[in-house]
Amino acid sequence: MVADEEGPLCDQAEFDELVNGMVATFAPRLFAIVQEYGDRFDARIAAWGMAFDDEDEVEVISVGGALRMSYRTPDRALRSFARHP
Repeated sequence: MVADEEGPLCDQAEFDELVNGMVATFAPRLFAIVQEYGDRFDARIAAWGMAFDDEDEVEVISVGGALRMSYRTPDRALRSFARHP
């Protein structure tokens, strides 16, 4: 039987609250990968990432969108953008 055939679980306000709580609980953690140049000389945001708590999954997209990658941890993603002095 399909759930909507049984009728709503609750009123609209309570349902909205439940869905908003679910979104807040399971939202990925956002982070930036920043490349620093010199000793506090300059820096740039190289990429943005999302880390999902319930899985070993990190998604990264470079600024401009030319590069998209998946990793197990944010630290592994950071290594891809490391530059030697």
